[in-house]
Amino acid sequence: MRVLGIEGTAWAASAAVFEYDPDDPAPLDADPPFIETDAYQPESGGIHPREAAEHMGEAIPTVIEAALDAADGPIDAVAFSRGPGLGPCLRIVGTAARALAGTLDVPLVGVNHMVAHLEIGRHGSGFDSPVCLNASGANAHLLGYHDGRYRVLGETMDTGVGNAIDKFTRHVGWSHPGGPKVEDAATDGEYVDLPYVVKGMDFSFSGLMSAAKAEYDEGTPVEDVCFSLQETIFAMLTEVAERALSLTGADELVLGGGVGQNARLREMLAAMCADRDAAFYAPDARYLRDNAGMIAVLGAKMFAAGEQLALEESAVDPNFRPDEVDVTWRPGEASVAFAPVETTERQGAEAIITVEADRVIKRRLPKRYRHPDLDARLRRERTVAEARLTSEARRRGVPTPVVRDVDVAEATITFDRVGDRDLGAELTSSRARTVGEHLARLHETGIVHGDPTVRNVRVGDRCYLIDFGLGYHSGHVEDHAMDCHVFGGSVRGTAADAEATLSAFEAGYADVGDSAVLDRLREIEGRGRYA
Repeated sequence: MRVLGIEGTAWAASAAVFEYDPDDPAPLDADPPFIETDAYQPESGGIHPREAAEHMGEAIPTVIEAALDAADGPIDAVAFSRGPGLGPCLRIVGTAARALAGTLDVPLVGVNHMVAHLEIGRHGSGFDSPVCLNASGANAHLLGYHDGRYRVLGETMDTGVGNAIDKFTRHVGWSHPGGPKVEDAATDGEYVDLPYVVKGMDFSFSGLMSAAKAEYDEGTPVEDVCFSLQETIFAMLTEVAERALSLTGADELVLGGGVGQNARLREMLAAMCADRDAAFYAPDARYLRDNAGMIAVLGAKMFAAGEQLALEESAVDPNFRPDEVDVTWRPGEASVAFAPVETTERQGAEAIITVEADRVIKRRLPKRYRHPDLDARLRRERTVAEARLTSEARRRGVPTPVVRDVDVAEATITFDRVGDRDLGAELTSSRARTVGEHLARLHETGIVHGDPTVRNVRVGDRCYLIDFGLGYHSGHVEDHAMDCHVFGGSVRGTAADAEATLSAFEAGYADVGDSAVLDRLREIEGRGRYA
């Protein structure tokens, strides 16, 4: 079959033609799509929605004509980026796709732009059950297939990674796009400390951007700020990707999105995966930035699976989330999540765990993907926080392991051994309810766990909370609700009957804690990018 794809979520007016045989799919390099792109380049500042839409209206007919001229035979379907993106741009692309499908008398297929970023990587890699890190201008999130959809394992809670970098470059007076300019300036920079915000597998860039702007305004050389921005932002993305691999048990990682063109980010991810014996794949740059090739590739797979979009249902959706898409084109797909296996030595997200008869030794070894100064800071701070908060939580009535020894210089902690297995190996509604009660008690005493996933609860005779390395003290309802959000994301991405399990978790929390936290949780769930 031959599918024409049209892309136009924000800046790139693009059309592509892809020939696909579902019975004998060829490797991407052997049978690449034809792609024609006309990118919008603002005269100053960032992307202006009105100017971008005007460019889209002028460029889309031209790129479609080029794609049709390149097609070696009739078109069987028209696929288009239905969202997420800028509404005015999406509407122009949607109108063009409907008109073309009508003219050619072929079916229409609506594609989620972010899922297309993921699927082009899967198509090129041939991986079976990867975690995908999408690092794009307007977004950043981790996805993994589970229970019929690509679940969001973690995401930015404020701005997309590319937009965050662009905010800094606009502040210093550089033109769009800012990412390549930061990458170029960083080659001559030195490291300065900037805020590093990871909450489970979620993350935030707003405080980091404010600090970077302040450093520049105070006279720190711009190349030093650029270097430190890259080291901090990309270390955060690499860490949450490793946390997602650890949570799910997956050993494959795919990179997607325009920011994935950055060499330093790719270097960090490759180093992390190599240290975990995980496979890593990053598509060629032309498939990472916004392009119609990925729309055509996913559109062809959806069409082969019987997906068609009726005209009356083809409205675009600027807030189209990837976890709203039923993945019908991957029948029988295995979940990205594997059952946890108990071993005497295992690699967690940030440490090596050695299990002895009555104790557990946790060693935070240096991460070679991180800048040495940043790595030393995080290992020291997290070791101290974990030892202190584990003991404090236990004194406040929340079951945790006893801390037997702490070596801050070596970033090593020795605990009493607790539980028989991780909660993820045997998650029940009853245990989820207990976790809700434990978190509520923590929050009532002003402690935030920071990473309460199904892998950071041990079960046996009781449910024990472990791994307080991302924890801190706070009485703020926002921080408490984020704890609940992190637990919810880990359940939805790995567990069966997730909604019933989370209902039990929230019931347990409500019995012990502040109802305002669950109200704020609803607000946070609606705050994710494109929610």
